[in-house]
Formats: sequence, C-alpha cells, structure tokens
Amino acid sequence: MASTAKTVYVCSACGYESSKWYGQCPGCRAWNTLEEELRAPVTPTAKRRAAAGNMNRSTVQKLSEITADTEHRFDTGLRELNRVLGGGLVKGSLVLLSGDPGIGKSTLLLQICEHLGKGMRVLYVSGEESAHQLKLRAARLGVSTDNLSLLCETDAQYICEVLASEKPDIVMVDSIQTMNIPELNSSFGSVTQVRETTNLFMRTAKTLNIPIVIVGHVNKDGNIAGPKVLEHIVDAVLYFEGDRNLSYRILRAVKNRYGSTNEIGVFEMQDKGLVEVENPSMMLLSGRPKNVSGSCVACIMEGSRPIMAEVQSLVTPTGFGTPRRMATGVDYGRVAMLLAVLEKRAGYFVGNMDCYVNVVGGLKIDEPACDLSVALAVVSGLKDVPVPEDVLAFGEIGLGGEIRAVTACEQRIREAEKLGFQKCVVPKYNLVKIKKSLRANIEVIGVSNIRQAFEAII
Repeated sequence: MASTAKTVYVCSACGYESSKWYGQCPGCRAWNTLEEELRAPVTPTAKRRAAAGNMNRSTVQKLSEITADTEHRFDTGLRELNRVLGGGLVKGSLVLLSGDPGIGKSTLLLQICEHLGKGMRVLYVSGEESAHQLKLRAARLGVSTDNLSLLCETDAQYICEVLASEKPDIVMVDSIQTMNIPELNSSFGSVTQVRETTNLFMRTAKTLNIPIVIVGHVNKDGNIAGPKVLEHIVDAVLYFEGDRNLSYRILRAVKNRYGSTNEIGVFEMQDKGLVEVENPSMMLLSGRPKNVSGSCVACIMEGSRPIMAEVQSLVTPTGFGTPRRMATGVDYGRVAMLLAVLEKRAGYFVGNMDCYVNVVGGLKIDEPACDLSVALAVVSGLKDVPVPEDVLAFGEIGLGGEIRAVTACEQRIREAEKLGFQKCVVPKYNLVKIKKSLRANIEVIGVSNIRQAFEAII
C-alpha cells in the first residue's frame, strides 16, 4: 500500500521544518511563523523526472582549464538598469526583481522585452495575467516586437520543459509566488513551493545558459515574501523603492554576483512607462524653495555616483508634555542622536520642540555623511535663519560634536561645482587631501566641530 501524506510545519521566515507546531521557531527564533503543510510522498512520475535529471550531471574541471573570455552580457536598453546589474544581464544568471505592488516591476520587464526583442527571442511567462491583459498593457507601453512570446502558465515543471524545447534567449517569470510544482501538495506561494520552484528555475538557467528574470512579491514588512533562502539561490536581488504616490522610483541591488551592490538606478513613472533619470541631483533639487529656513543640501554617494538631496526640518514648540519626533527618509535613531548632540555639545535646546525631518523626493539616506546637513537644517529651522541656497554640507557627526572625515570628498565637491554651488562645508581632515585646483571655482571650508560649521554659514 502506498504511504499516506504527512503533515509538517515549515517556518515562513527561515524554512525550518518540524513534525510538530511550535510558537517560536527553533531555527530563527521568530514567533508564530510555523505554517502547516501537507507533504505528499514522492510519486513515480517525480522519481522518473529526478532520474532523468541525474543523467545531466556536471563533471569535475580544473580552474585553470576554465576560460572566462566567453562571458557575455545582454544590453537591456536602459542604462540605469545596466548600471545596477554591473553592465547588463549575464548569460545563465537568475535575477530576482522585487518591490511593492504597483511600483513598476512588470512595466520594467515589458520595456526590457521591447529592446531585447530587436535581436533575440524573449519568452514572457505570466502566472498572474492572461494573454489578453498582457497585450493591452504592452500596447499601452508601446511594446510591439515580433520576437516576444507569451506563456500564461503556473506549472514550473511544464515551463522548464518548454524552455528546454523552445530555447529562448531570455526568459521573464512574473511572478515566482504564482509558480508551483504539482507533486508538492502545499499551496501557491508557500515556503516549500517558492524554494523548490526557484531551485528548478536556477538549474534550468544554468543548464541551458539562459538568463531568467523572476519577479518576487513583498510582505507587509517590505521583505521578499517567502523563505530567506530564496535570496541565496538567485545570482542578483534587485529592489524597487519609492512611494506609489510619487513618480520617482529607485532601483537598488542588494546582492549581485556579477557586479557591485552599491549602484542605484533612478526612474520616473510616466503614462507610457518608466523613463530614466540621468541626473538624479537635478531631479531631487527641482522646486526647492528660496529663502526658507530649515533646508540644507546633502551629498550622498550611491556607488560611484554622487547624488544631491534636500534635507528639510521643521522645528516648532510642542503642545504636549512630550515633544514629537518624526523622520522620513533618514534613520529615526540617527536623528534622535543628532538632536542630543546639538543640545549637549552646541547649546541648541530642542527639548520642548517638535522636530520633523524629511528628505525630499522619497530618497532614503543611510550614509553618515548626511549628519551635518541634517544638523544644519535643524538649527536653521530652530533659529529661523535660512541656509544660503549655494551652500552644500556633508560630514559625519560624532557624539563629542566633532566632524569626522567621509569618503569620496573630491567627487562630491566636483558634483556640487557642476550644479552651481559656491560654498562647500567639509570635514577639516578631508580639506588637507583636496587638490588646490579643485578650490578655484568653489569655496571649500573645513570644520572640525559643529559649532564651526554653524558659524561658517548661519
């Protein structure tokens, strides 16, 4: 008699499996993450497929005998996307594209298909939309290439069989949470299904040497839905960031086996799709008010690209016993620390003031180099004295009130000079290493503590 299915409990956070339910996962110590799944025995069909897969085993090779000269990258047609990927899509790679609902993931994939379809055969696999719906969206985006084929299917094993027979040049899968393996009795999007279908696509991409881009959903916390092992399987993980109510989107790589993870791409969502923003600094500084207190420009480094961002602060007397603190685009704990340093080291008391800090444009800043800009914006709002429009400031603030050195100082100053800034406040340690020729068109002021920075411009 065939064995019956058994019940297992799988952690949705780390993939830990147990025969009984626990309130706390023994693997990752998360609470209430064990979900019940019905695990069916391995069928004869699955055994035959596994045996057929074992026939294509790889052989042992010496590293000196392997050549990397044949590495080829596909141009996606979007320079911002190529920058994030490290130059383009690598053959045989598995790329995960994730982001909030409606952020523009499927739109980006269709736009890539239009460019890649000019010389290659592209297969778009959709488990969420019908072929008619995809046709309507493609017509709105102006996608009309003849080399784009559609497959509306959710069976991952059948999809891989189609890839082996059709052998397209590039494959798009939208989305991984809708794919399933029929032999597994767990529901769509479960930990087991997401893990096994991703493994299946990974083996297919490596065997056929076809780049596959898969779309991943996110949960309410903003993390990729499914087990954490999903991010370990794929070669690159791309995150789409931005507010759905704003038109600008930021594409960031958090993992990339073929390039840097520090680069970002900036796009603008328009009625005909995503449009590249080649100069993000001009975009983020557009519409900046004049002669208004509580505003200062910061310069952050995203990979090799310096980006200007406007930091705004509003400081008002509180109407409650406890003052309110809010931070958008910067770390809340970092802002609280800077406020404490301003009170202790500089004598600017905000203990009875509500303080709101915001980064314009939906940009999220996590670099310590923006500390000085945040502090200047807060003091400007507190004293109601505007920071001059042609002033740029960057530097890390320590707990002793000192201004510490930052990296890529010359690149930041060159970008400020291009945008017409006349004065730049930098850490004094960086001032020693700046070339004199760089100071010809812009005034560079070196400061060692926050008091000197305030006296220099406020």
